[in-house]
Formats: sequence, C-alpha cells, structure tokens
Amino acid sequence: KLRNYDPEDEELKKRKLPPAKPASVEDTVKEQLEAAKPEPIIDEVDLANLAPRKPDWDLKRDVSKKLEKLEKRTQRAIAELIRERLKGQEEELASAVGSAKQEGSDSD
Repeated sequence: KLRNYDPEDEELKKRKLPPAKPASVEDTVKEQLEAAKPEPIIDEVDLANLAPRKPDWDLKRDVSKKLEKLEKRTQRAIAELIRERLKGQEEELASAVGSAKQEGSDSD
C-alpha cells in the first residue's frame, strides 16, 4: 500500500491509497470547551474565609502544648508558695499565742 509515494508505474498506481481527508474536529472541540467551562459552585462568599490569618497563628499552634505544661507547673508553684506562707503565718500565730499564754500565767 502506497500512501505518500506517487509511483510512475501503472500497476503500482492501482495500489496507491486515495488521499486522506482530515476529519472535522469542530464538534469535539465544542464539547471540550463546554466541559471546561467552570460552573459557579459557591453563590455566597464567606468573608471570614477571605480574611487573612494572623501572621503568628502557626507559632501559637506549635507552642500551645508547651504552654499547657508550663501553665500546670506555674499553678503548682503558686500553690506551693501559698502553702509555705500559710505555714509561716501559722508558726507566727502559734508563737504569738504561746507567748500570750506565758504572759497570762506570769500575772497569776
């Protein structure tokens, strides 16, 4: 079968294929263009999603776990300091009460 070669021999000319006609691609192109048109998915725009995030939002996210641990430790330390102060005040009260009893027994 001869497609591109134009033979001079009569016998070979019989075997030559007729020239190919290009197929119409207009319908295919129209279908592809229609399929490529974007459909409006969102009718309403949520303004909260359009607002930019704060520049340090990722830092807060990454540090939040560590801050939780530190907050617990801080609360424990504050509670311990309060207990120590209360113990110190109890000792002062006990010594004051003890000295008051001694002064009262001396006067008798």
